[in-house]
Amino acid sequence: MVNIMNGDRRTGVAEEFIRRHHKHEVGENQCSSSLVKHIKAPVPLVWSLVRRFDQPQRYKPFVSTCIVQGDLQIGTVREVNVKSGLPATTSKERLELLDDEEHIFSMRIVGGDHRLKNYSSILTVHPEIIDGRPGTLVIESFVVDVPSGNTKDETCYFVEAFIKCNLKSLADVSERLAVQDRTEPIGRV
Repeated sequence: MVNIMNGDRRTGVAEEFIRRHHKHEVGENQCSSSLVKHIKAPVPLVWSLVRRFDQPQRYKPFVSTCIVQGDLQIGTVREVNVKSGLPATTSKERLELLDDEEHIFSMRIVGGDHRLKNYSSILTVHPEIIDGRPGTLVIESFVVDVPSGNTKDETCYFVEAFIKCNLKSLADVSERLAVQDRTEPIGRV
């Protein structure tokens, strides 16, 4: 399934990045989708927010706190507390991939009090020019089990809405920082 967010158009370039980096094995009772967001901020700034597995609340509006045990490396697990009003309070997530050269981030949900079972996502950032200035193409894809009592369409719609909110917030935060001319990576770990 392909989704275009609020006028964020897919180009042949985006499709190629999806083919190259966003490979999910989708089972019979699972759904999967890819979403695209164009951000008017340079890649180093956007990536500096995305790569912080230990601080998702910097741009994810539904995260209230995040606790990480140990060093930030592949296999690290974080416990995320979700803001009230959502059908969950916690999510336990494992870092699957963090590639600072190719700008690829992947995580998997491994526990929590929600219905997102076998959820895995890949997020990539790519340079592009927007209105003559350095910008970023962000692509996020996922695969997840369809919960009992729901359809594939309902499940994808719910997860896509959640990701759209996160990507919009990532754009808002990144663009605000870019206007402040904070174009260097922020707080690399």
